[in-house]
Amino acid sequence: MPELRIDPFPSPADLNALWSAAWNTPQAPDFSRILPRSLAHIGAYHEGRLVGFVNVAWDGGIHAFILDTCVHPDMRRQGIATRLVREATRITRERGAEWLHVDFEPHLASFYRACGFRPTEAGLIKLA
Repeated sequence: MPELRIDPFPSPADLNALWSAAWNTPQAPDFSRILPRSLAHIGAYHEGRLVGFVNVAWDGGIHAFILDTCVHPDMRRQGIATRLVREATRITRERGAEWLHVDFEPHLASFYRACGFRPTEAGLIKLA
């Protein structure tokens, strides 16, 4: 079972490799600007390789937001994403947030419900 590391600050190369495999896109966002502002981020490591990741953004107060949950395709269906989200929930609570939000595509609803999230109404504007 992969080791979870809290606030590991993975290298851009490690994040790009995971991001490319997990999201089927060429390059990860510039996490060097994002992670220092995050409430927490958790990496899952298997044999020293980053195989899973989740970021917890926040408003500086009581609201935090799960972002970028991903697991390398070769490591999926082993409970890694569930462990990442549950650890993110624990750390977020420990660090003082009172609410943890997540947005997801419809096919992920049962996963996030199993992690303890309940549906709510929300609004969204696409800006770009």
